[in-house]
Amino acid sequence: MTVLVAGSTGFVGKRLCPELVAAGHSVRAMTRHPESYRGSGAPVGGDVADIGSLRTAMADCAAAYYLVHSLADKDFEHRDAEAARNFGRAAAAAGVRRIIYLGGLGADADDLSAHLRSRREVEGLLAAAGVPVTTLRAGIIVGHGGISWEITRQLVEHLPAMVTPRWVHTRTQPIAVDDVVRYLVGVLAKPETAGRAFDIGGPDVLEYVDMLRRVAKIEGRPFVVMPVPLLSPRLSSLWLSLVTDVDTTTGRTLVDSMSNEVVVRDNSIRDLVPFEPLDYDAAVLRALGERAKAGRTS
Repeated sequence: MTVLVAGSTGFVGKRLCPELVAAGHSVRAMTRHPESYRGSGAPVGGDVADIGSLRTAMADCAAAYYLVHSLADKDFEHRDAEAARNFGRAAAAAGVRRIIYLGGLGADADDLSAHLRSRREVEGLLAAAGVPVTTLRAGIIVGHGGISWEITRQLVEHLPAMVTPRWVHTRTQPIAVDDVVRYLVGVLAKPETAGRAFDIGGPDVLEYVDMLRRVAKIEGRPFVVMPVPLLSPRLSSLWLSLVTDVDTTTGRTLVDSMSNEVVVRDNSIRDLVPFEPLDYDAAVLRALGERAKAGRTS
């Protein structure tokens, strides 16, 4: 099957492309800079802001993966909405039979953050032109280079003691990036997943503070937590930008989302794509190992 991957050079996309090739698919890796692409699949030029380029990139594709977001942009909601609308329309015009999208966990009944609301809005906009969408909703994805994981790792490695706001007690259900990729590849072979949304997560439901403590234990580092309930989202994001390499805009967007519980409420994906996801500690060890390997080869 010929498939397009939008976001082929990103955290998830660069891992997904080789797995799709290994599964026997013909992969078009969409990028704004195809001349410099060195990953798996055939590079193809395309920009989610340019619907014409999308139609060309999608020509003769049976399915298209959408792994795009604009977290670092202050106007990310508008940009992501326009990009999703373009992608859905281009897919319909090109005759694409399915879109597979990686979105975010969070209960619709909750007062979702702007980031999570945007993720949910994108689901609808991708499908608005009539192409069935399969959505996989994930919380924190653990793997070398992932923004949420890097915040966790850097906080532990840079701070022996941490001033913590209320959001550190929010529950989440982290998942290893390799398991996200397994689900993304798996649903492609399951036509019955078209037009449906699925929650995906690892086996552990943890508070953010528990995640930090477990990383500290694995790395053998001291880690003391000092609660400060009134630490505002703005101050939290400024603080993150000081002690991690995440920019303030992205940090604020993520901090706002940390007040929302993001746990799996429907395990039906496990019946359709059956395997045992890694637990949190194993995912952390794999992420740290990948980082060490990348350091040795850079």
